[in-house]
Amino acid sequence: MTLLPEYGNATVDCYHLNMQNVGMNTAPSRFYGILCEPKAPGKYPALLSVPGAGVRPYRGMAEMAAKGIITLQVGIHGIPVTMEQSVYDSLGAGALANYMAFGIDSRDRYYYRRVYLGCVRANDFLTTHPKWDGSNLAVTGGSQGGALSIVTAALDPRVKGLAAYYPALSDVTGYLHNRAGGWPHMFRPTEGIYFHRTPEKIEATSYYDVVNFARRLKVPGLYSWGYNDETCPPTSMYSAYNVIPAQKKLLLALETGHNNVPEQVAEVQSWLLAFLKRVQ
Repeated sequence: MTLLPEYGNATVDCYHLNMQNVGMNTAPSRFYGILCEPKAPGKYPALLSVPGAGVRPYRGMAEMAAKGIITLQVGIHGIPVTMEQSVYDSLGAGALANYMAFGIDSRDRYYYRRVYLGCVRANDFLTTHPKWDGSNLAVTGGSQGGALSIVTAALDPRVKGLAAYYPALSDVTGYLHNRAGGWPHMFRPTEGIYFHRTPEKIEATSYYDVVNFARRLKVPGLYSWGYNDETCPPTSMYSAYNVIPAQKKLLLALETGHNNVPEQVAEVQSWLLAFLKRVQ
């Protein structure tokens, strides 16, 4: 943990967090994020923020932490999240271009294996934080982060609730059945380099589809999307939402695409705050 004074405020300390994660072979990888915690002594609920697709730096969630929440905003690529923007631009156009298809022919080598498990490792950290209240832990994110929110809550029984915006990676093989599949559209016939219709790749992605994790959810969740989303088609998101057996609420911003409106964000944040600070 490296203190980042310029990221915090009068009531919140922020740190660049560097922790060990699983690797793709015998060597471990790293997982990085921005931890924001209230300065005042006490016990607090915790919130894991998982990212949308892309390669970028992060600033953390100091504003949420100022309301009495320990927050951890993570990146997924195993690189520090406090470098200059130009570094991420270069990686996104080079070594990490099209990362969502890396290793797609094998369930054990697919890029998201390390990512999914890394989100659980992030919770390992949060649940051992000396200021954690020992009970309340939630996860939130949009798009790829919406997918990771569902996956993390399904895999980790320590998570008590989630808020997911327009979850990606849902019904990704829908294109094989004449319906719109979810981002990253690797099975859409017109996708060029994303045209991955081989038996090995179809089988491997079946292990990572968010619909399969949605079936495992046991905790309350708030979900939100619009009907003009071309990145994550609404039908793909409904494929996940409809099989969730746990308590769920759908907040529709009907006319939006792959974006949030302020009222939508405010309602989701209010829900998270109320949920995390509920009386046990």
